[in-house]
Amino acid sequence: MKNSVKLKGRMKSYLQSSLYLGFLLVAVDILIYFIDIRAGLVLSCFIIFYLAIILSLMFYNKPIIINELISFATQYGQIQRRLLRDLDLPHALLDENGKIIWTNIAFEKAVDKEKGYRKSITSLFPSITKDRLPGSIEEEEVEFDVDFEERNYIARLKKISLKEMAENSDIIEAKDYDGYLIALYLFDETALKIALQEVDDQSLAVGLIYLDNYEEALESIEEVRRSLLIALIDRKVNKYIAALDGICRKMEKDKYLVIMKKKSVSLLQENRFDLLEDVKTVNIGNEMAVTISIGVGLSGLTYAQNYEFARNAIDLALGRGGDQAVMKMPENVIYYGGKSQQIEKSTRVKARVKAHALKEIISIKDEIYVMGHRMGDTDSFGASVGIYRIAKTLGKKAHIVLNDVTVSMQPMVDMFRNNSEYEENMIVNGTQALEMIGSNAVLVVVDVNKPSITECPELLKHCNSIVVFDHHRQGSEVVENATLSYIEAYASSTCEMVSEILQYTSDTMRIRPEEADCLYAGIMIDTDNFMAKAGVRTFEAVAFLRRNGADVTRVRKLFRDDAIEYKTKADAVSQAEIYRQSYAITVCRGEHVQNPTIVGAQAANELLNIKGVKASFVLTEYNGKIFVSARSIDEANVQVVAERMGGGGHLNMAGCQLECDIKDGIAIVKRTLDTMIEEGELS
Repeated sequence: MKNSVKLKGRMKSYLQSSLYLGFLLVAVDILIYFIDIRAGLVLSCFIIFYLAIILSLMFYNKPIIINELISFATQYGQIQRRLLRDLDLPHALLDENGKIIWTNIAFEKAVDKEKGYRKSITSLFPSITKDRLPGSIEEEEVEFDVDFEERNYIARLKKISLKEMAENSDIIEAKDYDGYLIALYLFDETALKIALQEVDDQSLAVGLIYLDNYEEALESIEEVRRSLLIALIDRKVNKYIAALDGICRKMEKDKYLVIMKKKSVSLLQENRFDLLEDVKTVNIGNEMAVTISIGVGLSGLTYAQNYEFARNAIDLALGRGGDQAVMKMPENVIYYGGKSQQIEKSTRVKARVKAHALKEIISIKDEIYVMGHRMGDTDSFGASVGIYRIAKTLGKKAHIVLNDVTVSMQPMVDMFRNNSEYEENMIVNGTQALEMIGSNAVLVVVDVNKPSITECPELLKHCNSIVVFDHHRQGSEVVENATLSYIEAYASSTCEMVSEILQYTSDTMRIRPEEADCLYAGIMIDTDNFMAKAGVRTFEAVAFLRRNGADVTRVRKLFRDDAIEYKTKADAVSQAEIYRQSYAITVCRGEHVQNPTIVGAQAANELLNIKGVKASFVLTEYNGKIFVSARSIDEANVQVVAERMGGGGHLNMAGCQLECDIKDGIAIVKRTLDTMIEEGELS
């Protein structure tokens, strides 16, 4: 850095005033020459003598004056430095690279360092890195929230240009100054944050607790002991909430309202809502363990908003199968539990009510559109065919929205496209549906409750009346403002639900053999040939379909594998890695297979036949993405695993899509499993 120090401003003008006066005398002397030459000569001699004295004094006194000024500035700077040194506000100066070059006493106390500490500021505050300093970025001043030991600070950093400092001086002039310093101030926010945290901890949270299987549990014990079971559950719930300094009041026979502090919710989170497991221990001879669902709303702007959050949370918990807790906040939703299979409801009252509601909705509409999820499978297509039959029985126009038809689905679709008994526009794609749909239409969404993965998400925006039928557990993303929603996580498939609804829609309901085959196939595939989630109502639905012409032999022929697919599936199973002695992970190489994702799902089912395997994960590369098929029997909840990776599904059947290569995909699956095992979500 090269310095050239000169006087400037008023000081420069003051010291040069005598010279300016000499120039004025020269001008006067010239005028006098016109009046009297002798007087002009005398004045000229005086001016020469005067200028000589003035110039000699200026050149001699200038260094002395500058030295005196610098000496004064130094003394003044020492006073300023002493004031900054003793300032109560922690203050430090950094160079361009973030290295500390000066600190005051308050800063040294704040960071517990001795005078002369000259390391990088990053060594004290790791979040303040070189690339985030003023000068490295466009901002001249930045702020960070930083912590040191148990104290919280706001660190304010400001760029100070050395050239600007010199230019702003009123006494001396500096040229060729470059570079800059960074001034750092620390503002202690510890007390404020503690106070805000205390206020936040004392804010109220609202919770709702529902007994999932109240009626079923009571029916499993003697009548004289039912009141005792209810009393024990009440005592368990009330005692648990009271220990958290909360209030619990019973609203109905199987519903509780809970009011507690937000800090108490943190304790619930730390214990991972162990009330879910505690209630299951209540047993006085009942064959069926009682399970509960918990919905908690917090961090809302008002108590009413927290209550609304709690209602949304309990709806999510029930929609996901119960036996779990859901916390809803303005910015996110957190899930706990959900490790138990939902108990199948023996009563069909709900199915009958939903069937009549669907009939009323369809009766007042001109046309019906039925849509499943992307890359439709047998369950979504079979359910779509069932809804189509309901609409035609009621004398309405109906269309099934289907874009891409997979190879495994092609035989089922061809049964209708090449059949003169059905209209040519029975099956349309998403673009055609958007062009055809009128203002008085109803859209029925089957086998999916996430708008983003439906066959045509834009179609949802064009319909004021939407109906949802699904058997998957609900997630945070749901179809908004549905006129009718029937989501039952205990159902084996959507085809089972639609088969029940068919029986209550009309007394004259008659379905054709090919339609019965589609519904039967959907149930058979989703239950893995009636080996998973097949309950009493599943077989009752199948019996209804058999009476209407469903043929087991025809359905079996529809889903036979060719030799290449069979070998690909066998290869995936043979290459499986048993991770952590419980989780089978493998890759399905489907380069020569037309439908690799389906083969991958079949391989995931096959892996569950290995002893000791709690869950299986098969990764398949398809269309530039990695499709992960996750399956389990009853020891692991693969839905929550898939949700961690951005997907979803059911307790024992889920999946997700990853945008990476196979190697990274396997690493993501393993990392997710490790994290969930450490957190206690998986064992």
